[in-house]
Amino acid sequence: MASTRKIRKTFDCVASKRKAQGKIYQKTKDLSSREELAYYDRVTREGPLASLWRRLVREHRQSPSKGRMR
Repeated sequence: MASTRKIRKTFDCVASKRKAQGKIYQKTKDLSSREELAYYDRVTREGPLASLWRRLVREHRQSPSKGRMR
C-alpha cells in the first residue's frame, strides 16, 4: 500500500542549481573564451572549494591511474 503522507521540502536542489548557474552566466556572458578560461581557473584556485580541488588533484597525481589529469 502506497503512503499518502505529504513530504514538505525544505530545500529545492534544482532551484538552487539554476540560481548558481544564473550567477555564473551573468559573470561570464560578455567574456572572450580566453577570459572565461581565466575566470574558471581563478575560481578553482581561490573559490570556496579550492582546497578540496587541490587535494583531489594531488591525490590523483600520486596514484597510478589511466586518468588524464596529470
